[in-house]
Order: sequence, then C-alpha cells, then structure tokens
Amino acid sequence: MNSEPAIEESPFKGQTGLRRIWNAFSYSLSGLHAAYLNEDAFRQESLLAAIMIPVALALPLPGVGKALMIASVLLVLVVELLNSAIEAAIDRISLDRHRLSKRAKDIGSAAVLIALINVLATWSLVLLA
Repeated sequence: MNSEPAIEESPFKGQTGLRRIWNAFSYSLSGLHAAYLNEDAFRQESLLAAIMIPVALALPLPGVGKALMIASVLLVLVVELLNSAIEAAIDRISLDRHRLSKRAKDIGSAAVLIALINVLATWSLVLLA
C-alpha cells in the first residue's frame, strides 16, 4: 500500500466526456476574447493573420506551401497568447519589479520575436523557392 497522502487536484478538474470538451471550448473562447480586448499585440497580430491567411490561400501555390505559410502565422498567435498568459500570471503574483519577473517577460517576448522571424523566413522561402 502507498502510504503517501493523495495529492489534491484542482477543484476545476472534475468534468469528463462531452461536458469537459464543451467547457474547454468555452474557456478557450473566453481566453481569445480576453486577449483580444486586453492585449494590443494580440489585436495587431490578429489583424495581420486576418490579412495574411486569405492571401496565402489565394496564392497559386501547392497545398504544403500554403499550409506552411498559414501555420507560421497561427504560431505567432499561439506564442503571443502564451506570452500574454505568462505576463498576466507574473503581474497577478506581484507588480513589484523583480529580475526574475523581468526575465520571464523578456523571454516570452523573445519567443514572440522568434515566431515573427519564422513567419518572415517561411513566407520568403515559400514565395521565392
């Protein structure tokens, strides 16, 4: 028998099946809405995505090229959402300036920069190949 005490799970982790899927979908939409309302960078990158994705679809390219171009744009949105979540969590913990808080926020920002560079590289390679 295991004598270690049971580790309590989050009280928010109780749903299963279709209810869990519906809740997850609802939480995801709430997250997108919150990011759009509160994060300028996410709004700007969403606008770029709204322009770039239809452009990629309209270009006379093979499906793989279009998929790479669209995936690179969507990756920017994913990374921006994660960066915004990190920033919100850090700010929730404390608004005091701290070197580790700065490091976490700077690293998140660097991840967004790398994702944007990836868009530039991907689109350049697909269009100029």
